[in-house]
Amino acid sequence: MSLLTPNPGLIFWMVIIFLVLVFILAKYAWGPIIKGLDEREQEIQGALDLAKKTKEEMAQLKSDNERLIVEANAARDRILKEAKEAADRLIESAKEKATAEGNRMIENAREVIKNEQAAAVSQMKKEIATLSIEIAEQVLRRELSDKAAQENLVADLLKDKVKLN
Repeated sequence: MSLLTPNPGLIFWMVIIFLVLVFILAKYAWGPIIKGLDEREQEIQGALDLAKKTKEEMAQLKSDNERLIVEANAARDRILKEAKEAADRLIESAKEKATAEGNRMIENAREVIKNEQAAAVSQMKKEIATLSIEIAEQVLRRELSDKAAQENLVADLLKDKVKLN
């Protein structure tokens, strides 16, 4: 059972070696290990901070993009509305011009018709006057003593002249 019972000398040397080992590890190994762990922790924390900052920037960019889309849609709607209004004004103006031009052409046609009608009436008056003068000349050339002959003559002349026209 000597393996199970500790020897005081062995315990003493084990404690001394353990303390020397702890001192050596504390002096040369734990410092760099702890320093490396601290650096690694700082890198991880930096990466987490960067990820958080990037996430916030992405959220800001997303809200900016949505705002820009809303503004672009509003601008598009405004431009389309203005274009429609301009087209409506242009169509209305063209309709007014066409109506005015049509009215002017109708008025010109009425003037032409009125002038031609007046010319036709004037021409008819001239022809009637000429016809009357011819009938009067022929009546005067004949004997004016016989009234029945004069009336027959006028009737015959009227028949002849009416057939010619």
